[in-house]
Amino acid sequence: MSLERTLTVRVARIARQTPEILAFELTHPWGRDLPDYEAGAHIDVHMPGGFSRQYSLARAPNPNAGGAYVIGVKRETQSRGGSASMHERVREGDLLAISTPRNTFPLQDEARQHLLLAGGIGMTPLLAMAQALAARKASFTLCVFARSEEHLAFANALRAPELAPHVRLHLDQGNEDQRIDLKALLAERAPDAHLYVCGPGGFMQAVRQAAAHWPEEALHTEYFAAPDGSAAATTGSAFTLKLKRRGIDVPVAADQTAVDALHDVGIDIPVSCQQGLCGTCVVSGDGDNAEHRDFCLTSAERRSKIALCCSRAKSQELVLDL
Repeated sequence: MSLERTLTVRVARIARQTPEILAFELTHPWGRDLPDYEAGAHIDVHMPGGFSRQYSLARAPNPNAGGAYVIGVKRETQSRGGSASMHERVREGDLLAISTPRNTFPLQDEARQHLLLAGGIGMTPLLAMAQALAARKASFTLCVFARSEEHLAFANALRAPELAPHVRLHLDQGNEDQRIDLKALLAERAPDAHLYVCGPGGFMQAVRQAAAHWPEEALHTEYFAAPDGSAAATTGSAFTLKLKRRGIDVPVAADQTAVDALHDVGIDIPVSCQQGLCGTCVVSGDGDNAEHRDFCLTSAERRSKIALCCSRAKSQELVLDL
């Protein structure tokens, strides 16, 4: 269940980027502008077969582009059906339902330098960020890690004059002298520098290890899946949600999530990934008393925010600002 608005879009163009990645350009069916968004945002795409998946918008907002959205979809070898549906069943001219854009991975206004690290298809939100930063003439570097030139998605965008001077390319199958040493790259943090990372689990872990000395508030991540490769655990001991504004208590069974318990009593909390990744279900509450199982909130945010799709209570009660 979700309170978010759903849009209908037309697949205006499908372009192959690599042997595994297709780019989809989505436009309004009647030529109108789609809702605005900021770089780093993503949408839910509802596709044939009843699947719903999240995809980052891979182009910075551009009024000259007619408000179109662009997403990149990698055909996963172990696909649960979503990427296979997009690659095999979606064609140019088709209509798709999507959510309005939301952003849990924004650029930080206080940063004076931005270091963007993209692994594989993780380049999609970071490409939009780089374009936005270039437009505002900000200081940034985009480091792109790919297997080879053949597996480099959105290569033409990376070669654009406004981006090319800021791009560093690491190809696993390329010359050794062009490869990026993460430990050396992240050894020192420039004052007011912020780090943004998106990519496969192994890449994310390697970056986090190399940047372990960076302050948490300067490190921003977006995961495709839980870091251990599986969904966040959602069950545990039973507890009670105390809804402060409504003045009611809602029991949560041992085999039930807080979101499901709230839905059962008619309180609709927007959800999307249901793995603690996207932040759609985050609400304010007594975070100090929560057993946090998400991968989207920082330690500072967890003091006052809770991802209800997966997190539970440390004790028998958990207070929410609902």
